[in-house]
Amino acid sequence: MITGYFNYWVVIILMMMGFYIVISDSNLIKKIIGLNIFQTSVFILFISMSKVKGGTAPILIAEADVYSNPLPHVLILTAIVVGVSTSALGLAIIARIHRAYGTVDETVIHEQDDLQDEN
Repeated sequence: MITGYFNYWVVIILMMMGFYIVISDSNLIKKIIGLNIFQTSVFILFISMSKVKGGTAPILIAEADVYSNPLPHVLILTAIVVGVSTSALGLAIIARIHRAYGTVDETVIHEQDDLQDEN
């Protein structure tokens, strides 16, 4: 039973790892990495669900009775491009934050902001 759902167990483990990294760590770069791990688990989930057992590519041939839908795979390719772009933008913003505050630690940034608000 467990081996039949191996892909889904991998998705759950990756999803929880990514979520834990995002909520537990105060380093902004590690948060981006956690979001990427979470995003990868969603990609694996969509691809695992879209695979039809015994299905072939949707090319009309006489021997094929069951076809796999290529749309989820195309959507995942688009999501990968969007994910890479989002990660690049997030890292660029983190680089700007590092230039302004001298750190990428979220707690130190909040402390510095609180000190500036008091002055």
